[in-house]
Amino acid sequence: MNQNPNMLTVNQLHCLHTSEFQLKNITFQVQTGSCVGIIGPNGSGKTTLLRAITRFLPKESGTILFHNQLIESYHRQVLSQEIAIVLQTNSLDQAITVEEFVLLGRVPYRHPWQFWESEQDILIAETAMTFTQIEHLRHRPVNTLSGGEKQLVRIARALAQSPKLLLLDEPTNHLDIAHQLQILNLLKRLKCEKKMTILVVLHDLNLASEFCDQLILMQNGEIYQKGTAKQVLTYQNIEAVYKTLVVEGENPISKKPHVFLVSKRFDKREKQ
Repeated sequence: MNQNPNMLTVNQLHCLHTSEFQLKNITFQVQTGSCVGIIGPNGSGKTTLLRAITRFLPKESGTILFHNQLIESYHRQVLSQEIAIVLQTNSLDQAITVEEFVLLGRVPYRHPWQFWESEQDILIAETAMTFTQIEHLRHRPVNTLSGGEKQLVRIARALAQSPKLLLLDEPTNHLDIAHQLQILNLLKRLKCEKKMTILVVLHDLNLASEFCDQLILMQNGEIYQKGTAKQVLTYQNIEAVYKTLVVEGENPISKKPHVFLVSKRFDKREKQ
């Protein structure tokens, strides 16, 4: 019997987030070992979708299968061991050290009445810090770090959970281009070296094109288009969803699709 190649399968998902916004008819698959990017304008439902997958937001109808099993059938502790999420809202204003913060990723594995980390917990946290190249920061308070360093620390804590599926909500937000590339190259290493499955929300369409195997373009709580970057990042799709004039091109090195913004002064429609 062939194994299901999809780690995550979402089918006809409907979630009511507020009285004015809902996710509707969300259907997609995430293949094991792949990196899938979720793109779309602000308010299109990208973060809401991540919250629904992790059961922070209850669903109204539809199904979410994780490893071909209904996600609600998982005990929350087990789910926390299998799925890790890095949110923008994860505050790093505490005075605890980087090592202490990363060790919080081992909480889902604690036994009742276990008050201290085991040797295995410490080893796993050290491995996560080494992989993310922050081991030299281990004794630094997290509230003294730069934005890029804080994002690496968040990812290290997620890796300490030893997840099968890693969810990230705009991990490159507010970072300069050097740190953006550092974060996305790290995700690429996780996929290639650790065989980790990744679902990531990104704002930058060109970064999404470069680093993701598949893209999901969202609009008003629905999936507008999904597929490869070449299928999704057409000027027709981008102009319809973002209401912005663009020109299609390609990265001269990787040959991946590239989107160029066009100033209004070059838009002939503005002159009509």
